[in-house]
Amino acid sequence: MITKTERRTKIKYRVRNKISGTAGRPRMSVFRSNKQIYAQIIDDQAKKTLASASSLKLGEISKKEKSEKVGQLIAEKAKEAGIVSVIFDRNGYLYHGRIKEVADAARKGGLNF
Repeated sequence: MITKTERRTKIKYRVRNKISGTAGRPRMSVFRSNKQIYAQIIDDQAKKTLASASSLKLGEISKKEKSEKVGQLIAEKAKEAGIVSVIFDRNGYLYHGRIKEVADAARKGGLNF
């Protein structure tokens, strides 16, 4: 029987084979833990992280609000780095809940997917 993490890993690698970030259009990857959420903008060709944001220092707010703040933060940092368009990598997670909140907040912040 396949576990939940094994299933997510298989989906993650299947998607990762199809998408990759370039200097012109980097990949925005989202990682979700039980308490926190993290987002990175990655140039896969140069193998560098161009911008990152996390919910570690946001205090005691709901997970959904943390996700929205992380989306806003990553959009601001991307603008500072001169990034306008990204490829969204949901990292094997379903596109709903906290993952969707990060994506929607990043779009409101000015990032194009």
